Amino acid sequence: MERSYVYTDESSLFFELKERFSAAVTRNRGEGILFSGGLDSALVAACAGKCAAISVHLCSYGEDRRYASKVAAFLELDHHPVTVTVEEALAAPPVVILIRRSFDPALPNDVILYLGIRRAKDMGIESMMTGDGSDELFAGYDFMRGMPGLAGYLNRMHAAMSFSSNEIGGALGVAIKQPFLDPSFVDFSQVIDLDLKIRKERGVHWGKWILRKAFEGVLPPEILWQSKRPLEYGSGMTELRRIIESLVSDKEFEEGKRAVPVKFWSREHWYYYRIYRDMVGEVPAPGEGETACERCGAGMPRGALHCGICGDVVQWNRQK
Repeated sequence: MERSYVYTDESSLFFELKERFSAAVTRNRGEGILFSGGLDSALVAACAGKCAAISVHLCSYGEDRRYASKVAAFLELDHHPVTVTVEEALAAPPVVILIRRSFDPALPNDVILYLGIRRAKDMGIESMMTGDGSDELFAGYDFMRGMPGLAGYLNRMHAAMSFSSNEIGGALGVAIKQPFLDPSFVDFSQVIDLDLKIRKERGVHWGKWILRKAFEGVLPPEILWQSKRPLEYGSGMTELRRIIESLVSDKEFEEGKRAVPVKFWSREHWYYYRIYRDMVGEVPAPGEGETACERCGAGMPRGALHCGICGDVVQWNRQK
């Protein structure tokens, strides 16, 4: 791991970070970008230059439409907003579940990725950039602020990072480019002190503080200093959860819980499991060297912190 960089002041570190990230984008440049208008995709797009920016939102829901349009215009991107109907959104989970072989309740995020990458495929785009990894490398999640033992937690998270965009892109034949996960840039990010990743600015504690400071003057302040919007919330796909919940009756949910040895979080989780059973089959039992997930019984590699089948994160939570 690269540990040799020494900076004399924060300004020189800001410059170095910007230069190294720009180089990472150049090494991992795609024809298009999955674009929410959030900080991460905006930084990638700013360094990549003109490209096809595809943003996805459900009907009239979510805030990403406003941010994506504004940032795309500022950066002069070839913007392609995708407005998804409820019917199109409901048709996507079976395809995504088959691709991912999972009934993880984070599925609405994957639906966004699937619909965006599918649009890119339809447009003849062969490679798409994402902002994957920024929150993990630069402590961007809200729950990380004030977390005891955060440095060790981040190290464990870095070792276990995986992103569904790779699986979905592979299934659709679109190469996924992830500049934040460029090995050289990952190494550099891990040299940066934690107090530069989370710091107070304008009376607020910000994750990814150093990213915001390094790119001041490149992006407008309202983009650099926007709060984090989870992908499903910004795209309006949170509404999909409510719709799916309404499709499962209380009776069906109670009967389903009694019928299988899986601990479901919600009717939505049961809905995804039902599709999983139809599209994929039984939950795989642990194999040699694996442990059983406490929620669904699926095999998990020893030391894994997240069940890839049901989405259980109890091991992650124990590490907090």
